[in-house]
Amino acid sequence: MGVSTIIPGVLSVGSALPDPPFEFIDGDEARGFDVELMQAIAAELGLDWRLVPYNGADFNGVFAGLTKGAWDCVASGATITPERERLASFCAPYVRSGQSLVCNIEATPHVRSIDDLRGMILGVQQGNTSEPVAHRLKDEGRIAEVRTYAYHDIGAMLDDLSAGKIGGVMKLAPVMRWMIRHRPRLRVVQERITEEALGVAVRLGDDALRAAVNGAQAQLQDRGALARLVTKWLQA
Repeated sequence: MGVSTIIPGVLSVGSALPDPPFEFIDGDEARGFDVELMQAIAAELGLDWRLVPYNGADFNGVFAGLTKGAWDCVASGATITPERERLASFCAPYVRSGQSLVCNIEATPHVRSIDDLRGMILGVQQGNTSEPVAHRLKDEGRIAEVRTYAYHDIGAMLDDLSAGKIGGVMKLAPVMRWMIRHRPRLRVVQERITEEALGVAVRLGDDALRAAVNGAQAQLQDRGALARLVTKWLQA
């Protein structure tokens, strides 16, 4: 395909884990939507696939790793935003999603939407697209406080919600539905708080790889493979 990669013949993909159902480790195996999508795209391009975990506290650091050449691209349930487009070049969106609100239905049974959070603490992950939404709610006086957790501390954030230490958690709906499956006190009470397009990112100026990924993704879409991955991993 005429694309150069950090390791010849290998597509190195940076991902922040865990972020199921987009990417997570099951035993010794990487699984999830982004994992299978990038494996399929790599195969279309005649390349091997390699996952490179990003472990930083701030999700947006994954794009710094891209700039520094730690990986060829980022596939990590990443929303395309104007701020991130200054850090990386995004390929065509592969799915649209949005922020959801998760609450403790035992501790706060009256909370059904962000309109019911007045006086409460809202938890978000550092660098997540929920963060500016939460701060806007704080500025508008609709919540009492934003509590920011390191990106990899999503489990601790949900533990605090289960214990009643915070009033709610905001994150993309597919991730929240997955993460609370075995937490009976927690429930997604509102979805579609935002409308967000998610896509694969490459380094700024890497037009060859961006075009190659777009072409491979289009082929998968034409064959129905992309829709099957969405149904398998992202639909409740």
